[in-house]
Amino acid sequence: MNGTTKNSIIVFTTALVVFLLFSCESNFKEVQKSNIAEFVPSGEADSINIKYTDSGRIKSILVSSKMLDYSSVAFPFTEFPKGILVTLYDQSEKKTFVSSKYAVSFKNTNIIDLRGAVKITNETGQVFETEQLYFDKKNEWFYTEKTYKFSDPKGVSYGEGIDFSKDFKIINSQGVSGEVEKQ
Repeated sequence: MNGTTKNSIIVFTTALVVFLLFSCESNFKEVQKSNIAEFVPSGEADSINIKYTDSGRIKSILVSSKMLDYSSVAFPFTEFPKGILVTLYDQSEKKTFVSSKYAVSFKNTNIIDLRGAVKITNETGQVFETEQLYFDKKNEWFYTEKTYKFSDPKGVSYGEGIDFSKDFKIINSQGVSGEVEKQ
């Protein structure tokens, strides 16, 4: 075999290997793209009105203009991107109203994250307002580290960081200021 033929075979083999490597890289990138799972809801609903009952009694009513269900992801949740209005009923049928511009409910932890103009009112005239509030469904307990405003017929108070029962009977605040009338 002469030197020219030998050089031609080496050049051809090198070119073939380089071509195969680049074509494999291109195919590998296509395979990577096809394995990327899209993050889309498994369910979607518009204009919902859900009533939760227990032993024939209404416990709460959830109203929202948009619900996205992500129950098929590793950490399942339900999102309410256009906000919610919830009516909670206690044992004596007294109502508490909760509203926010956005909400997400995490199924594994039973925590609801409320955001944007969060407002809680009840039939006794108490009003709680903040920008973000969490609700622990299992313990029926609200909490936040954000600033808040709480008003009732006795006065108005402001603070940062609070937790309380859904009926406002137990309230633990971290820092509070304002004027409240004594009974």
